[in-house]
Amino acid sequence: MGDSAGTRGLFQHGNIGMTTIDDIRENFELLEDWDDRYRYVIELGRTLEPMPEAEHSAANKVQGCASQVWLSRENDRAFDGEPVLRYLGDSDAHIVRGLIAILLTVFSGKTAKDILATDALAIFNEFGFREHLTPQRSNGLRAMVDRIKSDARKAVEAKV
Repeated sequence: MGDSAGTRGLFQHGNIGMTTIDDIRENFELLEDWDDRYRYVIELGRTLEPMPEAEHSAANKVQGCASQVWLSRENDRAFDGEPVLRYLGDSDAHIVRGLIAILLTVFSGKTAKDILATDALAIFNEFGFREHLTPQRSNGLRAMVDRIKSDARKAVEAKV
């Protein structure tokens, strides 16, 4: 999944547009109105690196999302040999693309152990998404997190 030579090099950046989760947190705090926050999330989605059409495959499709969501993974190694996971993501829904952008800011380019130690849902709850996402979107977000955590567990177990 995502390891083909044609996609190698697409996973250059660990963070979306080099934005950090702290940058997103600070920007979110500046926006008090949820309409503005939704617009910001949609803007974050526009910063996602384009996902090649070939990566929009059944293997990369995330099950459990109301919208269509794809996460493509590339395995890499840190200098100390730890497995590092890099992702591309896409969705047919603008708000979901934004959620993917936040999720990849948290996880992409991180070691598998760091991914497993990070509670992304707590970060999303901190931002207030628990109260402002529909149950279907919340389930989809959970499915994306579960997929990335599963990839990280497999990478640790396999010493990829």
